[in-house]
Amino acid sequence: MREFSEDYLRRTRAGMWDDSRAALSPLELDSRERILDVGCGTGELSRVLAAESPGAVIGCDADSELLRAAGEFVPAVAGDAHRLPFPDDAFDLVVCQALLINLPDPAAALDEFARVSTDLVAAVEPNNEAVEIESSVRAEGALERRARDAYLDGIDTDVALGADAREAFDDAALEVLETRRYDHVRTIEPPYSDGAVRAARRKATGAGLADDRETMLDGPLTAAEYDELRSEWRSMGRDVIDQMEEREYRRAEAVPFFVTVGRLSDGADTRTHNRG
Repeated sequence: MREFSEDYLRRTRAGMWDDSRAALSPLELDSRERILDVGCGTGELSRVLAAESPGAVIGCDADSELLRAAGEFVPAVAGDAHRLPFPDDAFDLVVCQALLINLPDPAAALDEFARVSTDLVAAVEPNNEAVEIESSVRAEGALERRARDAYLDGIDTDVALGADAREAFDDAALEVLETRRYDHVRTIEPPYSDGAVRAARRKATGAGLADDRETMLDGPLTAAEYDELRSEWRSMGRDVIDQMEEREYRRAEAVPFFVTVGRLSDGADTRTHNRG
């Protein structure tokens, strides 16, 4: 599984669900008594679940550093998504956000979610192949697409799983009740945050692409093509900084997330209780 820093998770999830929580309505949060957020990371979704539900919310993640951050919002427990440290039927809702796309076998994790749930299992997953960017720097959108495609080509997991998680739910004997889309839009505009300024500087130095070089070269991208992309990337970053200095830089990034909700079928219930 890929690992992410606390800063990355907070930055990429900042503001998510603040504009609308309608896509979460199939989770019936107002009637839940005990909810588990698997792969909770820094607890961004856990915080929303706790705000929307009168029941208890518990976060679970394999990263102890991230758990400390999640613990600011809900009780947090260390655990692996494939071997949850809870007994059968411990929750009436088990949910994850941006977890399955990072797992080589999403259905195996969903099967484990079903084991500890008495009712619903839900996954909030992005389609990272469909990210859209609008920028006042003309070259930024196209370069980000090239860099993203190269990075995703070097990853073995299904980065577009969010668009259709039905197959994974079916494999786990979960009956899909509904899928809803939520677009998480992140914007940069004056006055610029410290994080936005740091991101611009990393573009201008090529530091961001340098961090991803190994993964990008695991795909069909050649070293020469990477060097060319990084050169163009750094030039684009300098244009971003120039526009920031003039208070002219603006950027909007839309990441489509899909909330897939399933209920335990007879097959899932039987398999769960036969495990012992």
